[in-house]
Amino acid sequence: MLRRTLLAASAASALLPLAALRSGARAAELYPSMNVFIPAGPGGGWDGLGRAIEQVARQAGLVSSFQFENVGGAGGTVGLPRFIGQRRGREGAIMVGGAIMVGSVLANKSPVGLKDVTPVARMTTEPGIIVVPANSDIRDINGFMAALKDNPGATSVAGGSAGGMDHILLGLLLKSVGRSARDASYVAFAGGGPAQAAILGAQVKAGISGYSEFAEQIKAGRMRALATSGESRSVEGVPTLKESGIDIVLGNWRGVFGPPGLRPEAVQKLVKFVTDLHALPAWKELLARQGWDDAFLVGAEFDAFLKQDEAATAQVLKEIGLI
Repeated sequence: MLRRTLLAASAASALLPLAALRSGARAAELYPSMNVFIPAGPGGGWDGLGRAIEQVARQAGLVSSFQFENVGGAGGTVGLPRFIGQRRGREGAIMVGGAIMVGSVLANKSPVGLKDVTPVARMTTEPGIIVVPANSDIRDINGFMAALKDNPGATSVAGGSAGGMDHILLGLLLKSVGRSARDASYVAFAGGGPAQAAILGAQVKAGISGYSEFAEQIKAGRMRALATSGESRSVEGVPTLKESGIDIVLGNWRGVFGPPGLRPEAVQKLVKFVTDLHALPAWKELLARQGWDDAFLVGAEFDAFLKQDEAATAQVLKEIGLI
């Protein structure tokens, strides 16, 4: 059974109250303004990280104001060329991306990828979670796996863009019951909001994403969580796939990138920004509240991780038939 860990990420919509954010000490301002490019629609994981950075950085005094642009589609490969072309050499501009983009670049045969931007930092990781509508006749992960084995074409699953982490997880699940990833009835969405609507509206049988994207719906009783894909339990009362006898561990990392063509001093300033942000007590409080794991990595270590992750993702995509 194929088993590997991909560091993860998906996002969250509920952020810390401003009072909690003010608990951290004020820092010296590094940017009067910052432009944040999100290569996905509002409400998803990358958007959630961008908004979290804004709230913590503004309250700490690192940045005075933020401007956001969301351009969704194809796991970030629609927006990525726009960021590269329009922000080249621009200081104070960042893009939020991560593991989903790595897979989507490969699956979509995109001519540009993360190799064409400036790595700044890996920030967070998050396990995936499998959910169904609360009124679904699928009661647990065993029922979901049985449905995949018996009739994968009739077991439609909502998730992020084709080739991304959600799609990979479904492919691994199908492989574990003797089916091909090509048998999947996978419905890709550009953002977390549309995927949630499809699941709650029973337009699909199930959904896969990072826990934080579905957390509020799970807590409200509108979705039933079946299992998570982490190494250990991260959600009370919800087993991991490993606990359920399915030898799959998969996660989703999320990070910050600068545009190409930056001067070395500008790159170091961005690294200082994320390092100062990461050191704030308010950032640690936010991670705990959101259920995000701290995966902070900068410099040569982050560069090396990106190369390793691309190679590992390509191997998995080939093994499950997605490329």
